[in-house]
Formats: sequence, structure tokens, C-alpha cells
Amino acid sequence: MNCLERVSNRLQGRSVDRPPNFDIMMTFAAHHAGHRLREYYLDHRVLVESNLRVAGDFDLDIVQAISDPYREAADLGLAVEFPDDGLPVSKQPLLATPEDLQRLTPIRPEEGRRMSDRIGALELFKTEVGGVIPIMGWVEGALAEAADLRGMHNLMIDLHDRPEWVEQLLEFLVEIEVGFARAQVRAGADIIGLGDAVASQISPAMYREFALPYEQRIFQAVKELGAVARLHICGDTTHLVDDMKESGADILDLDWMVDFATAAASYGDHPVLCGNFDPVAVMLQGTEQQVYDATHACLKAGGERCFSMAGCEIPDKTPVENLHAQSRALWDFGGAAGLHGSC
Repeated sequence: MNCLERVSNRLQGRSVDRPPNFDIMMTFAAHHAGHRLREYYLDHRVLVESNLRVAGDFDLDIVQAISDPYREAADLGLAVEFPDDGLPVSKQPLLATPEDLQRLTPIRPEEGRRMSDRIGALELFKTEVGGVIPIMGWVEGALAEAADLRGMHNLMIDLHDRPEWVEQLLEFLVEIEVGFARAQVRAGADIIGLGDAVASQISPAMYREFALPYEQRIFQAVKELGAVARLHICGDTTHLVDDMKESGADILDLDWMVDFATAAASYGDHPVLCGNFDPVAVMLQGTEQQVYDATHACLKAGGERCFSMAGCEIPDKTPVENLHAQSRALWDFGGAAGLHGSC
């Protein structure tokens, strides 16, 4: 059973040799493959090489074109700095005032320097592992993108003081994200992940008004092209669990603060849950046994169709032994220990 078969079977409720490993890797992947972060962010060939390396070394069931939240924002004009081996930084919002929205112009993904680089990564992934390992593209949710362009603090004030303006901004941005998602599927993505981290900071009512409808529109476009939709909202989304299942996501990531068993009982067969042990206290700082036990605990809590991952990105400098412990736990849970590398 290869990775694509394993993931497809799990999504459809059929038997698998082990639950899929859907860990998100970015900075860890770059450094594990011996690259500086600037290279990883700006050169899709480095991103592809790094993801292929970690997929092979740690039994991942996915390769992913995720890197940082600034691809769409940079192509729309946001100034982003890329240190040699540090995280990208944006120091000034592109939309310093609400009036600046009038100066934004739509951009096609194929014409954006950073968006087209992600498309190049997906095309290369398809050449290397298409039909064998699921390939995941990525877009920002409209609300997350608004926070990137306007600044988190400003956006939170806008939601209260000028909600109509926020809706205008979101309408503009959702079309960018829909176009980007479609371009990625056409380039080879089997899955589109959608990151909407800012949503964890708002109320359920605000989520239903300013995040959920735009997630639904993006995922509708993804599904129309036959791809799988994956929703990822970092942080404690306990207060949003009932609403997130309406997003249209096929796979729903839950961070470690959310009770996995309670969510699984609420969701039933759809969407499929993915998670959710603590990426820092367990994966980065814990022992191999703690990782092994946490992986098993999440699988038992998440139901017969759940996927395994740490609640969020695998931290840089995570001990490789801990990642191997997660892999062993998955094989042991599936009753197929010793079958590593079947992709």
C-alpha cells in the first residue's frame, strides 16, 4: 500500500495498514535537508528536495508546498524580508489605512513571483511522486490574509469599528485565494490546505460572519476540481469546533488545546480529524516514549478514520528519535510494525 492509497482508503473508511502521518514540516524540513531558510522560502526546488527528504526519513504520507504565510501578500505588494536563516518578517502593513484597499489590484497566481514559485513546487512534486504520495498545496484563508495585509491589531479593531469595510476586503481576497487554490490543483495538488490561524482569536459569531463563508467558497472551488480540502486553524479552537465542521473540509486539523475525543464524538464520520498532541511539550521536549504514547492516545481518541500529526508545525530542532517514535507508534497501531518505507 503506497501513501496515496493509504490516505485515500482512510478518507473513505476503508482498511489501511496504518494510520497516515500528516505532520506539517517547514523549518524542520529545510534544516534536516541542510538548507538555509531563505533558500527554502524562495526556491521551490529546495522546498521540494526538503519535503522529499523528510517524507522518506520519517514515514510521512504527504509532501507539502507550505512554507510561510506571505506568498499571496508579497505578490499583492507587502514588503517582506527574508533573513538568511530566519523566519520571514513584515514590518509595515500594506493596508496602513482603510483607504489603501482602493489601491490593491487583483493578481493572477501565475503572474505572482511567490505564488508561481509554489505552483512550480507542485509541478515538480507531481513529476517526482505523483500518484504515489499525496501532494498538498496551501492557501491562506481570507481572514488570515487580511491580517497579513492589515496587521493583526488593526484588523481586530476593524472587525469592531468598520465590519462593512472588512467584508469588502474579504470579498477581494477570497477571489485571490480561490484562483490560487485552483491553480495549485491544476499544477498537481491532491490536497489544498487552508490556514486561517487568526480565526482562533475571534468569537463563534465573528467566525461565522468573517471566516467560515470564505473558507466554504475556497473549499467549494477545491472540490469542484476533485481535490481534498484540509482546514488548519492554529491555537485553541474549542469554541469553534461545532462551526468548523461546516467549512467543507474533508480533513480538519485540531491543535493540542482541543479535546480530540470530544471533537471526534461530535463529528462522527466527517470531517476526518487530524492531530493532535503538543508539538512542543511532547514532540520537541518529550521523550521517545512520550511521543509514542501520545500518538497512540490520539489515534484511540480520534476514531477509526483519524490521521496522525502534532497539533501544529513540527518545531525546528525536534529530535529525530521522536519523529521515529511517532512512526513506530503508527505501524504498531496498525499491526504492521517493520513495514517502513512502503511508499
